[in-house]
Amino acid sequence: MPWDENNGNKGRNPWGGGGSSSGGGKNKNPWGSGGGGNNGGNGGGRGPYGGGPDQPDLEEILARMQNGMKGFLPGDFGGGKALLLGAGALALLWLASGFYTINPGEHAVVQRFGAWHKTVDTEGLNYRLPAPIDTMNKFNVNEIRTMNIGFSAPVSRATSGIRDVPDESLMLTSDFNIVDLDFVIQWNISSAEDFIFNIENPENTLRKAAQSAIREVVGQTRMFSIITTERGIVADKAKTIMQKILNDYKSGINVTQVLINSAEVHPDVQSAFQDVQSAKQDGEDVQNRAQAYREDIIPRARGAATRVLQEAEAYKESVIARATGDADRFNSVLGAYQSGQDVTKQRMYIETMEAVLKNAQKIILDDKGKQGVVPYLPLNDLNRPKADAKEPANTSKAAQ
Repeated sequence: MPWDENNGNKGRNPWGGGGSSSGGGKNKNPWGSGGGGNNGGNGGGRGPYGGGPDQPDLEEILARMQNGMKGFLPGDFGGGKALLLGAGALALLWLASGFYTINPGEHAVVQRFGAWHKTVDTEGLNYRLPAPIDTMNKFNVNEIRTMNIGFSAPVSRATSGIRDVPDESLMLTSDFNIVDLDFVIQWNISSAEDFIFNIENPENTLRKAAQSAIREVVGQTRMFSIITTERGIVADKAKTIMQKILNDYKSGINVTQVLINSAEVHPDVQSAFQDVQSAKQDGEDVQNRAQAYREDIIPRARGAATRVLQEAEAYKESVIARATGDADRFNSVLGAYQSGQDVTKQRMYIETMEAVLKNAQKIILDDKGKQGVVPYLPLNDLNRPKADAKEPANTSKAAQ
């Protein structure tokens, strides 16, 4: 409704001033100043904080605002009820500020006067008492976060390249070499309340625990194994040690994976390390050749030894069998001799003479044929081969 028709108050604005620019207190603004320019009224041109030496205080301003509200509120709805209505609206807005939503994967930690009150993991609309009674922090516990150790990745596309952090990447191995190791930690929040209350700076604690764990494992491993075949073993051992440290602190952090990004020899000793590796390779080649020779000569020597043993065993068996046979034969001859000595003597004599005279040249003359025998006939030459028989003739011709 028009201000000049409000309850019969003709010519008044919402702050109690009249509609005309004349008069000492008329046409005032909310701060009691005249609206007719710098020359109108006693307090012309004053704002809420500016003006001259007669600047009103806050209580005076509120009193004038209350008096001004009486002019345009209907009926007897005076200043007290207006303030009550405003306070109620503010109270409703304050209470409504306690509503909040939980998205999938989020946990909300509610603190009442700074102390832990509850952890809410129910998705959807929830309510807490408004601040400053209750405060709330939300965390996505399913989000996998990453942390780089030993290097810093570019923060934006405008910056390119990876910067090495020697204080974190240089480590001493068990064989007193220096390795440059960069690795990435993947982690998430396992307990939101532990993550907030138990440690002051969770991410810094995670970084310190990761450096301690990886240095412990590297200090127990040879450098060649770290940069070649045992990267996965080193990462798994470091993850186990790291998680144990974080669990002892009740940090609410779960390490999901440790990935070794790079493992290299320090540039200052790269050439010396290459020489050492070349020497080790040469040594391994010599050992491999010696092992091959060993694998060749040992089976052959074992085979020869087995053959000699088998031949000796066969000789042993044959000698024993022959000796046993001779003994048995002797025993049988002895038994036969004892049963018939004359017959045995005659048989043995005949067998002996047969053995002796078997290869001898012999001529048997009958006593009855003595008359036909020429005394000087070379009987021995008759049994010689023909070639031997020709030799005397050739000799006689040579003599002529």
